[in-house]
Amino acid sequence: MKLYWSPRSRSFTTLWLMEETGQPYERVLTDISTGANKTPEFLAINPMGKVPALTDGDMSMAEAAAICAYVADRYPQAKLAPPIGDPRRGKYLQWLFFAPSCIEPAILQAYLKLDIPATNAAWGSTTQTFDALDQALETGPWLLGDDFTAADVAIGAGINYAIRMFNMVPTRPNFDRYLDACAARPAFQRAAQLAAG
Repeated sequence: MKLYWSPRSRSFTTLWLMEETGQPYERVLTDISTGANKTPEFLAINPMGKVPALTDGDMSMAEAAAICAYVADRYPQAKLAPPIGDPRRGKYLQWLFFAPSCIEPAILQAYLKLDIPATNAAWGSTTQTFDALDQALETGPWLLGDDFTAADVAIGAGINYAIRMFNMVPTRPNFDRYLDACAARPAFQRAAQLAAG
């Protein structure tokens, strides 16, 4: 597998996930600050010109949560996803896709101080989004209780970016506890070192 990534971007999610698998992969620096993501070669992999992107043989794909789902299923021995048929898989998928469909827009809404009526926003509201996550983390330590999954990578990376890296949204006690647990993971630490260069 080749992971196309750039520092200080959503790529951290997939760097962390790849490190959690314990499997070999190639990192291909695609520095968005230099326009490396706009070359014809990269646009053939992801026409949106965004990172992260992933190739696995002849397969290419983009979108961090989709890459998380693909890689977690590709390496079941890493136990980053409940298997198909497991009743926990529904909640796992819900939280995995909550990251890009609710967390990211809620962070942007809070950061830009956008006044968007909850009835018009697909994510509801910033408060509703963070209240739902706060409640889910109440029992912890992870979104599925004792089982760490790729959903924790997607959610943890997103709120780490928004809370600890860029102070875009205020923290909460359950978020602090959760982010401390994420940051204590060796794979998180390796990914952070890689992302820092």
